[in-house]
Amino acid sequence: MPELPEVETIARQLRGFVVGRTISRFRSYWHRLTEPEPAALFAKRLGGRRISGVRRRGKFVVLDLEGGEALIVSLRMTGQLLFHEVKERAHPYRRAHISFADGTALEFADTRKFGRMAIVETAALEGMLERRRRAGEPLHGHLGVEPLSRRFTVGWLRDALRRRERSAIKPLLLDQTLIAGIGNIYAIEALWRARIHPLRTAGSLRAAEVTRLHEAIRWVLRTGIRFGGASRRDYRDARGEEGRMQQEFQVYGRAGEVCPRCGSEVVRMVVGGRGTFHCPRCQRAPRG
Repeated sequence: MPELPEVETIARQLRGFVVGRTISRFRSYWHRLTEPEPAALFAKRLGGRRISGVRRRGKFVVLDLEGGEALIVSLRMTGQLLFHEVKERAHPYRRAHISFADGTALEFADTRKFGRMAIVETAALEGMLERRRRAGEPLHGHLGVEPLSRRFTVGWLRDALRRRERSAIKPLLLDQTLIAGIGNIYAIEALWRARIHPLRTAGSLRAAEVTRLHEAIRWVLRTGIRFGGASRRDYRDARGEEGRMQQEFQVYGRAGEVCPRCGSEVVRMVVGGRGTFHCPRCQRAPRG
């Protein structure tokens, strides 16, 4: 699933492609894409709207529309947003097509049909930071702190971990209502860089470890952005090109290989239902 670096890469590219363009037509080819809003009403709301900006919020691509609303796109596992300068042959897994008044287009392709689109009030994207999301509520209104923002400080992270002191650190990093944008891959890489075992409880981390974790989170995310994201399976950027971050993984997907730091064998385990990789020597397991 695309995580913060992949979505940020797409948002930055689209900013140069679609800002200032006016939507002439929206067509949906998958009836669940805009649920619960009917595709016909969705298309009517988008027609004639000018895109004033493109950004990322958590793992969502956000296309700001003039008038105080935004089109948000959740790529989920296999979604792709592809910009076309000229008319091209439709992607075999096309689920939506946005035509612009100047003849260019933005295509949404999604092999597994998990992606979703919604039109929301721009203010709703800020939500109520760190508020627990109730069942049935949309995630975009309850996203946590952005890990590359100024608000994400060592002090903020220390306090957040204290409030969830009994939680295992790896699932905590994946909680989008706490920290927005970190997914399985970058959590694994950050914990390895910080020398913290995925099953350590948040409250067990010492001050120096919290500082290392803060640095590691920001480092792996920025590195991921610099390499254009990771393309292990379906991810492609807005130009249809692969990222290169998968070549920089230290432990993710490397079970049985040697740890690049100490030479021990990288092992795989399941934490919170997610496959997790770590070095048992660099990342000491908690007692018991």
